[in-house]
Amino acid sequence: MSALLTGRMSTPLSTPAIPALDPGPPGIVARAQYWFACLFVTGWTGVLCAGLALQFVRGEQPCPLCVVQRMFIVLALLGAAHIVRQGLRGAVPRRDYLMGWGLALLGCTAGSVAAGRQALLYLLHGERPGASAGAAYGSTVHGLPADAWTWLFFQASVLAIGAVLVTSHLTTGRRIPTQGAHRTAGLGALFLAGAVIALSTGVLLLQAGLHAVLPGPSAHYPLLHGLGLLR
Repeated sequence: MSALLTGRMSTPLSTPAIPALDPGPPGIVARAQYWFACLFVTGWTGVLCAGLALQFVRGEQPCPLCVVQRMFIVLALLGAAHIVRQGLRGAVPRRDYLMGWGLALLGCTAGSVAAGRQALLYLLHGERPGASAGAAYGSTVHGLPADAWTWLFFQASVLAIGAVLVTSHLTTGRRIPTQGAHRTAGLGALFLAGAVIALSTGVLLLQAGLHAVLPGPSAHYPLLHGLGLLR
């Protein structure tokens, strides 16, 4: 009562207590989950890079369903990136932890639907949406189309997120180192993801032109033709 009257209080009532850096199991798991979030961001960034490599190295333009998959990849990636960003501040509050993995789970679930539909069209008919009847889907990777691999990655990510969320009630709010390898990995994952997302967005604008909906796979970029930069 005297502290209330004098206005001097050692700890504000609104400040949540954050456990110190714990060498025991909760702290170890919390740091492992932070590393998993960095790996999640980097892994899906690599998938986006693989899609860009197929587009520019092999000349395989993405179809509308491919673009939808990339959008859901970005959504899943941004969810994990939110967790990494909070971890760079020293701890991931429960609200941010659940929101980040919730967005990632939403992106992976919706993306698996799009990837599964695309892969099914190839496995059943050998066709690509928007292509002529009987047209080849494109190159395969170890005997499977790229969308089948993307579907597998989405499914594996859903299982991994579920496993991580099982222990979230024990580890959220724990201290995470903000220097050294933790900081380097977090910043590296975020900057790499930001650069690839910006590049993917620019490529999509070039490919879609002024259309609200991607017209379909093509060998040129309508926006450059519309602006008179290419003929």
